[in-house]
Amino acid sequence: MNQLSILWAMRGHPPATVTELAGRAGLSRPAADVLLRGLVTDGWAEIEEPGPNSVVGRPARRYRFRSTAGHVLGIDIGVHKILAIISDLEGNLVEQVRHPTDPEAGPESRLAAVDRAIDEVLRSAGMAPADIWALTVGVTGPVDETGRTSLFTPLPGWQHIDAAAHLSGRFTCPIRVENDCKLAAVAERWKGVAQDADDIVFVLAGLRLGAGLILDGTLRRGYGGAAGEIGALRALRWLTAPDHLKSCPGVPESVASGEAAAWVFQAARDGDQSAKTAVQRFTRDLAIGLAALVLTLDPQVVVYGGGFSRSADVILEPLRRELAKHCLRVPELRTSTLGDEGVALGAVRLALDEVDARLLGPGLSAPVAPQR
Repeated sequence: MNQLSILWAMRGHPPATVTELAGRAGLSRPAADVLLRGLVTDGWAEIEEPGPNSVVGRPARRYRFRSTAGHVLGIDIGVHKILAIISDLEGNLVEQVRHPTDPEAGPESRLAAVDRAIDEVLRSAGMAPADIWALTVGVTGPVDETGRTSLFTPLPGWQHIDAAAHLSGRFTCPIRVENDCKLAAVAERWKGVAQDADDIVFVLAGLRLGAGLILDGTLRRGYGGAAGEIGALRALRWLTAPDHLKSCPGVPESVASGEAAAWVFQAARDGDQSAKTAVQRFTRDLAIGLAALVLTLDPQVVVYGGGFSRSADVILEPLRRELAKHCLRVPELRTSTLGDEGVALGAVRLALDEVDARLLGPGLSAPVAPQR
């Protein structure tokens, strides 16, 4: 436990002296010195060598957490892309790989694309599967306790796929599968626009609508993993809200169906009346479902993310007005800045949490010691 006290006193902080670390950990200096030597030997800590501009005399030895002792992998298995991100134990990006994928691809084809992305990101980082200490996968649709999207998912044939079992053939580390909206919410609190909030509703707005919930600083999954799936209530019109944009009059035939919404948002900016009406109807339907979540949870912040977040300039103010019609208190509305990396980043964060819970706990064991 004293080793852990020293380790947590180092982690996330600049290099520090034995005296500074002893103070943070509430230990005596001699005890901290012995513990630090053991952590260096085991590979959890490293000594920072003094730079060329050090003061005259022998500088105090400084220690830092060895964040490269291990790594985690976060994967976003989306409708249109596969994104894999490797980070060290302090969440610093090491490598990432992105591959487009066919929205109509079957499960075998999509899993093969995932395997290729993993091969490439590991090769680019100079790593092997054994170097990954925890892995989290984000998928579209509510994820049950088995890691499957058995209720529904827009990924063709994915309801019966066990992604964790597929990946366990090459990884021996803990593997977790989670819903993409929930992971995006985690990412917003970790590295996004909601780092100052403990009660957050994340809205994924795109060709489908979804929500992720963080309450009291904790991701809420619900009993069966379906927390936040307010769109399943058809009366709230989340399922059909994007249709207002796809069916807007005036969209040129040359515009692909997946790009129709972007065309409508730009036309609305330019003053096109049909486009402005379509955006208004989309916003109104979005507000009904969001108001239900706001009235139930009373969040501090609502984060507007997903593909449509690039058009937040034409959505947020009308959305705020619509919410004011239904809510006792309108939370602060913020636009995500994480783009389409949010799901993979949230997966990285949960993988790091898994490392903290399993490896950096009372059973602390030594990683592979650094090469001398």
